Amino acid sequence: MSDGAVSPDTSTEIEDPHEGGFRAHTAITTERGGPRYGEFSEQVRTLMDRARYACPTPELTDELIDQLAAINDKLAAVRIDEWHSPAGTRIDLPARGNITLPPFEVTDVNDDGVFATVTFRDFHLGGNKAAHGGQVAVAFDDLGGYASAVAIQGVSRTAYLTVQYRSITPLNTPLQCRTWAEKVDGRKVFIKGTIHDGDRLCAEMDALFIKLNPGQQ
Repeated sequence: MSDGAVSPDTSTEIEDPHEGGFRAHTAITTERGGPRYGEFSEQVRTLMDRARYACPTPELTDELIDQLAAINDKLAAVRIDEWHSPAGTRIDLPARGNITLPPFEVTDVNDDGVFATVTFRDFHLGGNKAAHGGQVAVAFDDLGGYASAVAIQGVSRTAYLTVQYRSITPLNTPLQCRTWAEKVDGRKVFIKGTIHDGDRLCAEMDALFIKLNPGQQ
């Protein structure tokens, strides 16, 4: 679920719209992790991409294990709680700096829904140069949650999400994603979504999100 804006002011803090929902009250800032945190996220994504296709020699595997273990030790020393981590809250970065999501950039939010450009990378490979269907669903879930948040001005949880795969979803290609609220019925938010490669429909989404009550997890 997205709690960001299209063009945030990186010099100010933004009030957390999840106050009273499942997130502890804390301000969202675009400064956590420092000015180069976006570069850090990109390097991690590149590591994931290259590891997906790599076949290192036994000697190189040994070397990489030692290097990765050292990096993991450094990251463990600066671990914090989820509410203050830059990953997932840096609304100035693709997918809010969350490397578990296929990177996307929201290009517009209006009465017709949430519009974004999403790119599935080498790490998201399902087979034969196509994106994994589960990764397509992950993108739909997050951007569907964004559309739900816009529709109800609050936080929701996914109740169900169905994806129809209409054609191949290619890797390393900027794709157009649109998600929108088809109907709001009390706490129920019915969400639709599409992903296109140009004029070609790659996948469609039908989902139900449930608005959280104050204090509900």
